[in-house]
Amino acid sequence: MSIAHDLFLASDLKIFPPGKNDKADQELWNSSYSHLNEEQRKKWEAYYGPKNKAFYNANFTGKDLVRYKYQRFIKDYLRVVASADKNIGRILNYLDKTNLSKNTIVIYTSDQGFFLGEHGWFDKRFMYEESIRMPLLVRYPREIKPGSVTDAMVLNLDFAPTFLDFAGVPEPEDMQGRSLRALLKGKTPEDFRTSMYYHYYEYPGWHMVKRHYGVRTKRYKLIHFYDDISAWEMYDLEEDPDELHNVYADRAYTNTKKQLKNELNSLREKFGDSDELTKRFLQEYPGEKPMIYRYLKVEKQ
Repeated sequence: MSIAHDLFLASDLKIFPPGKNDKADQELWNSSYSHLNEEQRKKWEAYYGPKNKAFYNANFTGKDLVRYKYQRFIKDYLRVVASADKNIGRILNYLDKTNLSKNTIVIYTSDQGFFLGEHGWFDKRFMYEESIRMPLLVRYPREIKPGSVTDAMVLNLDFAPTFLDFAGVPEPEDMQGRSLRALLKGKTPEDFRTSMYYHYYEYPGWHMVKRHYGVRTKRYKLIHFYDDISAWEMYDLEEDPDELHNVYADRAYTNTKKQLKNELNSLREKFGDSDELTKRFLQEYPGEKPMIYRYLKVEKQ
C-alpha cells in the first residue's frame, strides 16, 4: 500500500509503454483497459500520451520518483472527485427544476475512505480513521432541516433499515443496523450506539494487510492484529487524531484499555463473530487468495 513501492505505474498511474512494467502490472493493465474501443483509446492516448512521454524523458529516481507518483495519483483522484461533484450538481438541479426535490430523498455516500498519502499509503483496509470513515449527506426537505449535523455513530449497516423506514416497509429481524430517520430529524435515541465493531480478514490478499478486528468509540480505538501475529494498538483520538502514538502499553490508559476490551468482546458476541468462525469462513470462501497467489507467481517468474 505504500506510494513509494506499491503504486503500479500502469494500473494505478496509467503509464504503460511496453517493456517498462513488471508482469503483474501488465496483467492488471490488460484486465482494466482491454475493454476500451478504438475511439476511447484515441481519446485516452491524446490525454495521457504526452504526460507519459514527459515522465520517461524525465527519468525520475529516488524521492523525485516518489513525489512524481504521488502528484500524478492525487491529481487524477481529485479530477474524478471534481467530476462527481459536477454531475451530482446536475442531478440536484434537475430535481429542483422539475419540482421533485420535496418528494425525493437524496443520499450521498461512498465506499470506505481512501488513504491519499497519509502514513505514506494509498488504498484502504486498515482500521485507521482515513479509511474507516465515510461521507454521508442526506437531503429531504420534508423532514430534514438544511445544514443540520449529527455526531451520532452511524454505520453503513444502517442504510438498508433507513431506506425501508422511509418506504414504509417493515424491517426484517435479522438486520443488524437501525433506521437513521430519527437522527435525520434531529433527535438521537437514548439507546443509540456509542461504539462500533470492525473486522478485516482478507490476508493473504490484495495489499497484504494483516487480519485485524477492533472497536471504536467516540474517543478511543482498540485494534487487534492476529493470525500469524498477535499485536495490539490503541489510540486516544482526542489527543492523537492522526493515530501516530500507540498507547496500548501506557499505564495511564490501563482502565480505558480494560473497558475497550470488554466492549470489543461484547460486540463480537453480539454479531456472532469469533476466531473459529473466521477460520471456517476463510476455508470455505478464500476470497482474494487465488488472485494474489497468481500475481506473486507471476512476479517470481
